[in-house]
Amino acid sequence: MFDIRRREFITLLGGAVAGWPLAARAQQPTIPVIGFIRNTTRDDSADLLKAMHQGLRQTGYVEGRNVTVEYRFADNQLDRLPTMAADLVRRQVAVIVTGGDASSFAAKAATTTIPVIFSTGFDPIEIGLVTSLSRPGGNVTGVSFFSTLGTAAKRLDLLDQLMPKDAIIAYLRNPNSPTGEPEFGEVEHAAHSLGRQILILSAGSERELESALASLAQHRPVALLVSGHSLFTGLRKRLVVLTARQALPTMHYLREFTATGGLMSYGASVTDAYRQAGIYAGEILKGAKPADLPIVLPTKYEFVINLTTAKAFGLEIPDKLLALADEVIE
Repeated sequence: MFDIRRREFITLLGGAVAGWPLAARAQQPTIPVIGFIRNTTRDDSADLLKAMHQGLRQTGYVEGRNVTVEYRFADNQLDRLPTMAADLVRRQVAVIVTGGDASSFAAKAATTTIPVIFSTGFDPIEIGLVTSLSRPGGNVTGVSFFSTLGTAAKRLDLLDQLMPKDAIIAYLRNPNSPTGEPEFGEVEHAAHSLGRQILILSAGSERELESALASLAQHRPVALLVSGHSLFTGLRKRLVVLTARQALPTMHYLREFTATGGLMSYGASVTDAYRQAGIYAGEILKGAKPADLPIVLPTKYEFVINLTTAKAFGLEIPDKLLALADEVIE
């Protein structure tokens, strides 16, 4: 009798011990996964990723410790974005952070349930990402740094102050941009007010960009104004190289262009936008609903001048422009 009971006790004890690892594993929290998708290359996204991780840390999340990030980069091949977004949805990530308007629309089209946090330089209502800034509704929210609409006229005015009044300024735009026409209208109106003739260039790809800039030799504009679009952001190094070859003074819409070697830029901080996107991602992981998170708008615009580039072009920057600059790169 004693042996039978002893065997029963050992059997029960063995079953309990075998169950301990399973119970322990069941109690361990699941590490959430963030999906990140951008239309440019990973190298071109390095500073922005750093900013996003800074925002995540502000909410208590550190990659590799208590959160995982699945990265997708289209390498400027926008037709790859829908497939990449669909892949993140199949992997059932907890939230998708997007960089660039094309990736934002791809993510929005791929899911109506997984939260999507965008960063855009456009008015998100104007381009159709959300219907309200204060209560975006649905599964989409994000950050708008308005680096284009509303600032294009200001960028042209700053460039106008540097150039001869009777000379042509070229305007580079992406004909596929959802806000291309409104921005063009803003530039056209500003040019008319300044009495400035504008030459329109169109480029919807890297190949078209090279062709458009090569055509400038026929028209001899004195400067170039670049419209805001994620395509040009991704190609900023190439754009700076091409304009430098022609010693063509160029006004950009993000500091990143000027830091790369462009002459001037005026716009909101895109790195701060990605930091805020990281904060929103962390808040959503903690239970916040994207429908309740208002669109974050910029509070400051920065005017940056690269004095080294100006000297290389043989340009003398007027003191009044230097006084207006928030930053001078030397």
